[in-house]
Amino acid sequence: MDLHRKIDREAVKKYAYLNIVGMVGSIDNDFCGTDMTIGTDSALHRIIEVVDAIMTTAQSHQRTFVLEVMGRHCGYLALVSALACGADWVFIPEYPPEEGWEDSMCVKLSENRARKKRLNIIIVAEGAIDCHNKPITSEKVKDLVVQRLGFDTRVTILGHVQRGGTPSAFDRILASRMGVEAVLALLEATPATPACVVSLCGNQSVRLPLMECVQMTQEVQKAMDEGRFVEAVRLRGRSFENNLNTYKLLSHKKPDAELPKTNFNVAVLNVGAPAAGMNAAVRAAVRVGITEGHKMFAVIDGFEGFSRGKIKEISWGDVGGWTGQGGSILGTKRTLPAKYLEKIADQMRTNNINALMVIGGFEAYLGLLELSAAREKYDEFCVPMVMVPATVSNNVPGSDFSIGADTALNTITDTCDRIKQSASGTKRRVFIIETMGGYCGYLANMGALAAGADAAYIFEEQFDIRELQANVEHLTEKMKTSIQRGLVLRNENCNENYTTDFIYQLYSEEGKGVFDCRKNVLGHMQQGGAPSPFDRNFGTKISAKAMQWISKKLKETYRKGKIFANTDDSVCLLGMRRRNLVFQPVAELKTETDFVHRIPKEQWWLKLRPLMKILAKYKTSYDVSDSGQLEHVAMHSQKEVETGTI
Repeated sequence: MDLHRKIDREAVKKYAYLNIVGMVGSIDNDFCGTDMTIGTDSALHRIIEVVDAIMTTAQSHQRTFVLEVMGRHCGYLALVSALACGADWVFIPEYPPEEGWEDSMCVKLSENRARKKRLNIIIVAEGAIDCHNKPITSEKVKDLVVQRLGFDTRVTILGHVQRGGTPSAFDRILASRMGVEAVLALLEATPATPACVVSLCGNQSVRLPLMECVQMTQEVQKAMDEGRFVEAVRLRGRSFENNLNTYKLLSHKKPDAELPKTNFNVAVLNVGAPAAGMNAAVRAAVRVGITEGHKMFAVIDGFEGFSRGKIKEISWGDVGGWTGQGGSILGTKRTLPAKYLEKIADQMRTNNINALMVIGGFEAYLGLLELSAAREKYDEFCVPMVMVPATVSNNVPGSDFSIGADTALNTITDTCDRIKQSASGTKRRVFIIETMGGYCGYLANMGALAAGADAAYIFEEQFDIRELQANVEHLTEKMKTSIQRGLVLRNENCNENYTTDFIYQLYSEEGKGVFDCRKNVLGHMQQGGAPSPFDRNFGTKISAKAMQWISKKLKETYRKGKIFANTDDSVCLLGMRRRNLVFQPVAELKTETDFVHRIPKEQWWLKLRPLMKILAKYKTSYDVSDSGQLEHVAMHSQKEVETGTI
C-alpha cells in the first residue's frame, strides 16, 4: 500500500477536525475538576470491607492496625476511608502531619486505649510524606507504635485488591450517566469546541475544558513538591477539602478546657424506618455539637421515646465506632409527634432542649411540619430544628439523595448479579424482582440501570397491559440472541392490580416454550447491612453541616437569656440539590410534595428512565434539556468551603 498517496480533497474537508471528549476512570480520584472519578467508589468498597473485617478481629485482640491503601500522589482513598471508619490517624501526601507528629499520634493512641477503646486504626496512603517531603511508610508507623507504646501492631497492605471486584452501584450509574453526557457533548461539538472532560459536581454532570483540568492536576503535584500544602488541598477541589475539614473536626477531641461553653442543649433523634448510615450521621452530629460547645442529648426510639422521657446526655466517646454500624443504634419509630405534643413539650422544657436535629425519612419531614405548626400553642417548639434525610426509599422532597439509599441500591445490585449468575447454567430464564420504596420508584429504576435490567415498573410512570405485552415480546426476541436471560424489576406499589404475582404469571404464560420465570421479593434485606462508603461519607458530612447550621441559628435567635425561633427559616431540611447542599424551610417544601403517595412531585432520576430503556435495546428518545454546557474549572476560596456557600 502506498503510504504517500495523497488524501483527496473531499476527505480533507470532511475530516478537517477531531473533537475529543474524555471521562476519567481512576480509582485514586486524582483528577482535578470532578468530585468523583469512575472506579473510586468501588475501590472504597474494597477498602471498607477490609476495615470492617479488621475491626472485628482487632476488637477481640486489642490490636493496632496500620492499613496501607493506594494513592501515590493523591490521598483521596486514604482520607475518605479514614472518614468512613473513624480511623485514629491518617497520612496523606496533600496534608502532611506537623513537626513532632510522632508524639501527637502516640498521645492520641494511648488516650484512646485509656478510654477503653480496644482498637486503633491508622490509614496510610502509599504516597504519604512528612512536611519535609520525606516518605512516611506503613512499616515506619508500625515500628514507631511498637517502640514508643509497646502495642501489638500489624500492617495490612491492600494493594491490587482495591482495583478488583465488581463495580459498585454508584460507579455503574456514574459511568452510565457520564457516557451519555460524553456522547451528547460530541454531538453538540463544533470545530471551535475545545477538548473537554465530563465531570461530576455534586449530583450534576458538567463539562470542563480538558487542558484546564490537566493543568490544575499538575499544579497540585507542583504545590506538594514545593511544600505549599494548603494550596495543594485547595487545588484538589471542594469535595476533597470538605472531606479533610470534616475528618479534622471529628477525629480529634480538644481538651475540655479548650472547648467553648454555649450552655445550649441540642437533642438528636432518628425517625422512620432504619437506614444504613443513620449512626454515622448521629456520630457526626454529636461530635460537631460538642466541638461547638453544646451539651448533646440522644433521644431513644424517635418521637414516641421522646414523649416517654427516653432522653440522655451523650458524650464524644459514646459514639466511637458508630460509622460502620447498620440500622439505628438510637432506635427509630415511624410514630408522628402530633398525638404526643404536650408530652414532648414537657420533655423539651424539663431537659431544657434548645434545638432539635432529626435524622429520618418522610415521617421525619411530616414530624417537623407538625412541630412547626404546634409553635402557636407551645413555646417549647420555638427552637431551631433541622432534618437530615435518611431513608432507603429516597422519597424525601428537597434532596436528590437520602442516607441509606446507596446501601439499599448496592444490596439490590449485588442480589440481581447473583440471581443472573444462578441462571448461567439454565438457558432462557426471566427473573421478576420486587423492590422496596413505597410509591417511590428510585430503587427499582436505579437498581434496573445498575443491574442491566430489561424493564422496571414504577408508580411514577404509569403502564398498561400493552406495555407489559411489548416487554414480553422484547424478551422473546432477546432469547434468540446469545444472552438468554432477562431481568425485570418492579417497585412494590407501582400498580395495585399489576402485582408481582400478576406480572410473574403473565410472563410465565406468554413466554411458554420460549423462557421460564422465577420471582424474588427482596424485602427487608434492603434496609439492613453495613452502610456503604457513600452513605457513611454523605451521612457524616451532611450531619456535620446541619449541626453547624444549628449553632448559627442558636446565636441568631438568643434573646434576653432564652432561645426564641418562630420563623419558617428556623425549621429546615438540609438536602443535596444538583450541585450543592441546601437548607430549605420545610414549609416551602409543601408545594413540592405529593402527600398522598409520600413522594416529591418532581424527581431528578426520572430523566434517566430512557437511558435504561436504550441500554435494554428499546427504541426511545432521550431528553437532552438537562445536558451540561462547557464551563471553566472553578477555584474555591477557603472561606467558601468553610461557610458552606458552595
